[in-house]
Amino acid sequence: MNKSNPEIWMIAFPMAGAFAQMARMVEEGGFDGLGIVDTQNLAADPYAELCVAAHVTKRLKLRTAVTNPVTRHPAVTASAIATVQAESGGRAVLGIGRGDSAVAKIGERAPSSAVFARYISQVQGFLRGEEVTLDNGYRSRNEWIARGTLPKVPVDVAATGPRVIEVGARLAESVTFAVGADSERLAWAADYARQARKKAGLDPSTLKLGAFLNVVVHPDFARARAMARGTVGTIAHFSGMSRDSSAGMRPDDRAVVQKVGQTYDMSRHARGDAGHAQFLDDAFVDRFAIAGPPAHCMKRFEELLKLGLDHLIIVGPGGDVAPSDAMQSLGFFTTEVLPVLKSARQSV
Repeated sequence: MNKSNPEIWMIAFPMAGAFAQMARMVEEGGFDGLGIVDTQNLAADPYAELCVAAHVTKRLKLRTAVTNPVTRHPAVTASAIATVQAESGGRAVLGIGRGDSAVAKIGERAPSSAVFARYISQVQGFLRGEEVTLDNGYRSRNEWIARGTLPKVPVDVAATGPRVIEVGARLAESVTFAVGADSERLAWAADYARQARKKAGLDPSTLKLGAFLNVVVHPDFARARAMARGTVGTIAHFSGMSRDSSAGMRPDDRAVVQKVGQTYDMSRHARGDAGHAQFLDDAFVDRFAIAGPPAHCMKRFEELLKLGLDHLIIVGPGGDVAPSDAMQSLGFFTTEVLPVLKSARQSV
């Protein structure tokens, strides 16, 4: 296993009053980074909690996973993540997508890819300390960011379909795919992003690529699948939002995600007991996620390491899984899978 040396990140919900302990645990467990969701009706504020994490860790990279262009003005987003950059001494990443639960929970809709691209361009301008022309025609500049001395915060676009992949490839420093753990589909996404980068007149080698992966490690296959089903549904429904979103998928899986997209129950977001989870049979979970005993999970990771990705973001059990069971799964990953991944990285 010496084909790739990706950073290994963990995704988590920000828990007000308890996140410092979580951040320390993630760093001590050997992860390279910690990403936290931005969903204001379901969890605490991500930027506040990232700043908390910055002060209780030393090397852990910190990112939103992910924010969106609807709930915050681009100047506000830039200022917030630049604050994390300053508080952490340069360890921040802005992860952003078109929007999911944060947008749905306030009765809004995700923007078009064109509007999303304009937002990314504006945020990038603010982060570079430039004067930015906003949608209302006003020209604005974040003066405190412009006076800063730390490196610019990199922007990472979370993408599933071709149009958003293209936005990330043109305008961001990196793209993280939310397309599942099927190596063939991930290979399609990576190639599409590199071609889009080249088409934009940019060097494909300057674009970092990664993936959100549903991973549940447990000695019992059935239990692992059941624990993964909630978050598999969340990532799968991104592929079912439109016909384009399922690009690169095998036909049988495309049929599944279309059903999930049509029936997704946002009131039971990320839960395996939601109605839409009925379409996620064991065969689909086995292809879309990495779920099972440690040895099985390592074989799946071996396939993915051949793709040359720069980072992997681990998405754990669903929201209906008991905290003790979720922590047990994390323990299996931290003690039996992560060390092997890190040792493989050292051999590159």
